[in-house]
Amino acid sequence: MAWAQSDFFAGADLALGRQLMSEHKCEACHARHVGGDGTDVYNPAGRLKTPGLLRGMVEACNTQLNLGLFPAEVNAVAAVLNHDHYRFK
Repeated sequence: MAWAQSDFFAGADLALGRQLMSEHKCEACHARHVGGDGTDVYNPAGRLKTPGLLRGMVEACNTQLNLGLFPAEVNAVAAVLNHDHYRFK
């Protein structure tokens, strides 16, 4: 059976999420905070164990950095992270 995106992120716009991540330079910020290329922040064995917690972390970045993302945009970014790294079902 092929892997499927979590129902939590059903309908999320992955292209928009990737665009927003690029525009807001998420990887560069994460690299400054965790070192290397920044991808260590996406540790599936870490503290994020549910789609809701993942979305909450994206919202925390949105709030702390005053990015001004709308809820659908936060969901799009979280959906990309889920698709590429976490794979919550």
